[in-house]
Amino acid sequence: MNEAVARMMARYECRRLEDYVRALREILQEIALLGLWRSKLFEKGAFYGGTALHILYGLDRFSEDLDFSLLQPRSDFNLFRYSKALQTEMRSFGFEVTVESKEEKTSRAVQSVFLKANTLEQLLIIKTEKEIIRGLPKGQVLKIKVEVDTDPPPGFSTEVKYLLHPIPFSVRSYVLPDLFAGKMHAILCRRWKNRVKGRDWYDFVWFVSNYPELHLLHLEKRMIQTGDWKQNEPLTGERFHGRLREMIEAVDLKRARAEVEPFVNNPDALAVWSKEFFLDISRRIKLV
Repeated sequence: MNEAVARMMARYECRRLEDYVRALREILQEIALLGLWRSKLFEKGAFYGGTALHILYGLDRFSEDLDFSLLQPRSDFNLFRYSKALQTEMRSFGFEVTVESKEEKTSRAVQSVFLKANTLEQLLIIKTEKEIIRGLPKGQVLKIKVEVDTDPPPGFSTEVKYLLHPIPFSVRSYVLPDLFAGKMHAILCRRWKNRVKGRDWYDFVWFVSNYPELHLLHLEKRMIQTGDWKQNEPLTGERFHGRLREMIEAVDLKRARAEVEPFVNNPDALAVWSKEFFLDISRRIKLV
């Protein structure tokens, strides 16, 4: 095993196959961030979303994808140009990963690529115990989606954060009040038909508990861009809280718990979830 990968694995306590797969995914995510730093993506864009919260700010739930936003809208941006840098970085640590592009069929300018690898081969690289990986389905593919918003809504700020693994490097990220705005946009406006995104509600609790400041103007800009708010009607604190109350009253918390449980280490933290709980903690949000 590569020495840097061995140091990264030492941070995890793996007992089950799921633990090893999760550790592998997070190691590959950090190596991908390193490759994007070397290829200077962070001069043009910033990291945001659940994985940014997990890796940079200590969110205590697992997150699957890598989400980025350009600093300014650019119609000529091509995410697939970074695929060679990603593959080269992975290979330098002993991992074999292919990169496939995907064209998003949405009204927004979102570009995606997928990092794909044979799960068994990559688990062997991190020296997973053989009796554990016997339970792995044959031919299982590990996928990490890398997504970039090429037409970001305005009004956000960024900061530079530093990671020490696999080597010291820097990552540009949205600041926390704007990350919170993005999360609230997902809660208030995400269209999942009948699917409940429990991870959004888990992250909501985490924000209120740890970083309750929310940048209301950036949330307004996001909602205007997706057609969820009128351009000439300011999103006031009263209107925001009214919209949030409606969402809390409508959410199916049983389904929300079931959706998020596989991604958290302590499912007991979900036991308190109720409409009364969310209505109470929503009052602790600090609008900035």
